[in-house]
Amino acid sequence: MQTSNDPQKELYRITEAQGGYFTTKQAASLGYASNKRAYHVQVGNWLREHRGIYRLALFPEPQHPDLILWWLWSRDRSDRPTGVYSHQTALSLYELTDVNPSRLDMTVPASFRRGVPSPRILRLHYGRISEPEQEVLFGVPVTNALRTILDLWEEGSLPKDTLRQAFQQARSSGTITRKQAAKLHDSRFASVVRELEAA
Repeated sequence: MQTSNDPQKELYRITEAQGGYFTTKQAASLGYASNKRAYHVQVGNWLREHRGIYRLALFPEPQHPDLILWWLWSRDRSDRPTGVYSHQTALSLYELTDVNPSRLDMTVPASFRRGVPSPRILRLHYGRISEPEQEVLFGVPVTNALRTILDLWEEGSLPKDTLRQAFQQARSSGTITRKQAAKLHDSRFASVVRELEAA
């Protein structure tokens, strides 16, 4: 991909895919040194949203800015976000139930570490989520509806009747396909899938 020699244009290109947000490292890679970053914050071009995360002040605010902010917070040492929204947060984003969690559920790799305590808004889960188990909603990765329901079933944090209803609604709308469910019939979730399908 050809990139622009204009740092401002290149920064805008990066932020377009991130709801107007960007990280210190992304800005630094375009030549925005510490003093330049401080200047842009001081004059109001950039908003400092969290340690190491900024937002372009004039960029239209995304529908769920908190999702993008905390997804960027989950970046690893190479500045790559590793978190995937999951569990009750994912279920609420699919609007399959009336669940409205007070914290954001995010699954991160088992090796994920930060030098500071996790923000109180986040409830971290540790595990691996493969690419086929993810979708992009509101600009961030989210566990697909089937993986979401199976995680919640295993966690036991919601009534099973609620999850059965969510599964049936997702099947009716095509959010969960027969092919997705069929792939799990030989997995550790086989008995759960059969129970959900029988509801």
